[in-house]
Amino acid sequence: MATLCRRLAAIGRAHVLEGRANPATTDLVRMVRRGIRRLHGRPQQRVSALTKEHLVAIASSLANSTRDVRDRALLLIGFAGAFRRSELIGIDCSTIKRNPQGIIIQVCKSKTDQERRGREIAIPSSGGPLCPVEALDAWLGRAKISEGPVFRPVSAKGGVLPRRLSSEAVALIVKRRSTSIGLPAVRYSGHSLRAGFVTTAAVAGVPIWKIKTQTGHASEAALGRYIRNRQPFSEHAVSLVL
Repeated sequence: MATLCRRLAAIGRAHVLEGRANPATTDLVRMVRRGIRRLHGRPQQRVSALTKEHLVAIASSLANSTRDVRDRALLLIGFAGAFRRSELIGIDCSTIKRNPQGIIIQVCKSKTDQERRGREIAIPSSGGPLCPVEALDAWLGRAKISEGPVFRPVSAKGGVLPRRLSSEAVALIVKRRSTSIGLPAVRYSGHSLRAGFVTTAAVAGVPIWKIKTQTGHASEAALGRYIRNRQPFSEHAVSLVL
């Protein structure tokens, strides 16, 4: 249904841009769409969250190869910044500002910011094996990257290629590293990092407004869809009432 609705929206938009009536809003199309939803509708499939506990396990499993150093930086920056795949691979050296407390990454364009107003994402230095800033610096130093795209492909021989990493590559990295700690690859993708940050922050009791500042969500309803309830009976409303 989600695919069908997206295509109907695209068809409708194309007609409107040409000054024509939107066929997707006719009664006939609406009735057919409702019928399909009743007959074939099902809950939207969501990827699982890659939480802090998962990142601890993955980080401890990584060695010191060029690919390992890159993947550690990509996973930790992706998680800490709650980035979408497109935002993560869009990071350039010029969009990173240094600060005594960490780094600030300028996101020039995103799914919800097509007009390129931009926003800044602060990532503090936390120290320890999960410090995203130290992981990023280690990768930039290993790859000798001082300008251009930050996250790049690594060849089979360990060489760093000059081009930007693709969105599909980010998903494959998440799947591969998830599998390495025993998680099912089919349940994880690039979006698992963003969902993992939101879920971990929510479980830790971080205020919603602070989580929204990091993710860029405009509404709490949209943000709520990212929270994977790992403890459905913890502080359940029924338990607090009865």
